[in-house]
Amino acid sequence: MKTLENGMTEIDGYTFPPFDLVRLLSTVFELEDEETFAVFTDLEDVAEFKELVYLDKPGHVPQKHAFRTLMQGIEANRDALHCKKLDFFAYKATGGSNLDLPDTVVTPEGEERALRDVLKDYSIILYMGSWSATAPITKLAKEFGFRGATLHGTNDRILASGLAVDYNEVSARAERLRTAISGAETLTLEWHVNGKDVALEIGAKDREMQKSHGLVHEIGDVANLPAGEVYYIPQDANGLLPQQFEDEQETIAIFEVKDRAIVGVNEFVRGDEKLVNDYMQVIQEDPNAGQITELGIGTQNLPWAYADIQDEKILGTAHVATGRSDHLGGDIDSSHFKNKRNASHNDILFTPEKTPDVELRRVTMNKDGKTTTIVENYEPSDFIRPLL
Repeated sequence: MKTLENGMTEIDGYTFPPFDLVRLLSTVFELEDEETFAVFTDLEDVAEFKELVYLDKPGHVPQKHAFRTLMQGIEANRDALHCKKLDFFAYKATGGSNLDLPDTVVTPEGEERALRDVLKDYSIILYMGSWSATAPITKLAKEFGFRGATLHGTNDRILASGLAVDYNEVSARAERLRTAISGAETLTLEWHVNGKDVALEIGAKDREMQKSHGLVHEIGDVANLPAGEVYYIPQDANGLLPQQFEDEQETIAIFEVKDRAIVGVNEFVRGDEKLVNDYMQVIQEDPNAGQITELGIGTQNLPWAYADIQDEKILGTAHVATGRSDHLGGDIDSSHFKNKRNASHNDILFTPEKTPDVELRRVTMNKDGKTTTIVENYEPSDFIRPLL
């Protein structure tokens, strides 16, 4: 990252205005008078939250930003943000993406409180930690009537790029792409893996394409920030789905998908075969963990942040997700899992940085009897470029 003479920040050839918390929160939430804010973070050891001792320990990057960027930033700009009340809480890290949250949270004084008692006191909830809380917070926002944003995995690159942009522009671009792709009957992802071509067809007939655009102006809404993607909740899915796991061996396997569900291993490519077998064991015991519940396509011009929360929003990338989908408007929530530890929403992201050996060759859509390329070799197609 480099600060230019005009005050802009340059990252990997992209330029951004300086991060401005007031601009970000004012745009995202369209703030009203006397807003009440609560910031939440997650910690493996919540005892480290007492007197904020975790701030002096190594690591904890998003958790430190929760205090130094959000808490201190809101406190320093109370008037501009119409902030009447501001509090900070922590909870024990769930250890999984979008798993239900613990029943209790703790204060910096070490007091334990019931999560549900806390949530009723705030109009705006911000979650910044290691694990995504979008699904459980979306459900709670509708119940308790607050607006929210989840910013898991935040690092310095994200603050200087994905959270420094104008979300009115992000929303407008996402809407143009959503309109252009919406109405597709099927979308097909094609990969080249281990010397062979594989493909997954997503059925989207009668499904409206949706957008993650970062604006939260209605009570009960929650944004996932950085935002900037369009997505379908699949009606059906069939074919082959490659996955590169995030283990030291960079394990790769190709899975068979039938009737929207992972049903078996088509080919073990490399790495830790036990990891793949354990993955399939979870799906066999809890089939909803293997349901294909999202196809997402990034819409923003952003640098790699080496964190999925931003990298899945980059134009030219695509991701397929499994598991929970209620926060997207889907039909699978945590009650549909036998084991609540399996009730996660897991994005399988394809990028040249993260999955160099699982090459996403193209994403195409079939609409009105015509096949159109949307993404090719991680670049927007000629169909998409005029919409940008």
